[in-house]
Amino acid sequence: MRLLLLGCTGFVGRELVPELLNENHEINIISRKPISKLKLDLDLNKFKFMQLDLSKKQNWNNENFLNILKETDGIINLMGEPIAEKKWTSAQKQEIENSRINTTKFMMKTLKNFKLNPKVIINGSAIGYYGTSLSDEFTENSVGGNDFLANLCKQWEAAASEKPFFSRLVIFRIGIVLEADGGALGKMLPIFKVGLGGPIGDGKQWMSWIHRSDLCALITQALVNKKYSGVFNAVAPKPVLMKDFSQTLGKCLNRPNLLPVPGSVLKILLGDGAKVVLEGQKVLSSKLKNYKFKYPLLQKAIYASTKN
Repeated sequence: MRLLLLGCTGFVGRELVPELLNENHEINIISRKPISKLKLDLDLNKFKFMQLDLSKKQNWNNENFLNILKETDGIINLMGEPIAEKKWTSAQKQEIENSRINTTKFMMKTLKNFKLNPKVIINGSAIGYYGTSLSDEFTENSVGGNDFLANLCKQWEAAASEKPFFSRLVIFRIGIVLEADGGALGKMLPIFKVGLGGPIGDGKQWMSWIHRSDLCALITQALVNKKYSGVFNAVAPKPVLMKDFSQTLGKCLNRPNLLPVPGSVLKILLGDGAKVVLEGQKVLSSKLKNYKFKYPLLQKAIYASTKN
């Protein structure tokens, strides 16, 4: 397939792009960042690249980009400012929103204006859709929450639902993605390796996670398997409490698990964004029954990520 990839140049893209190339897909990558800043360790001759900020409406009229769009069979849209990298100032919240909602909204309008119907559109979302809870359990049929991240995901998914009539839409509500070279696990590993690790907050919050390899496999399958349609929670079948995650990580590294990170410290660093980490949510998928996870259990996922 001729694929257009939006926002697939970082932590997830580092594994996703090589996997798509191995499947013999023809790839065009669009990124706000210059190619020199990409984290893709790949031969640049294996894919086409264009630097363009698609959260800005006028850039959807770029002639070279439109030529690519008109030849596209499938779109993978994972574009978005990272959620938990910076403090949630008003400006940062606006950037988090614009990078997701505007990009998706402009994409659907452009496809309709030019009467384009890609075979499949895979759009990102997050389990933050459900809001945070220390006790409730959520599946794809659960109602959405009402905090900043939940409302963001609702708007993001609403924009995606305006897709062209003949295009198959798949929305993945993605959990905490695990691999050693980035994400939550990448941040925790250096601390644990020197023996200073411990749970974040009181450790009683749920972590609904997925190994990056499984997420990439789901996306790759959804491109060609028409049974993937609608919303799916991209999470492993066994969510864990933060204290158990921390304990498992320490065990896999043969390091102590003694020094919890106080929630107050995280609030200083992330502001309102700390709520996502400190409260969490228990999310399961009722729609991925036929997918065989490579890493269904946390210990296997962490061991595979840290063995090198």
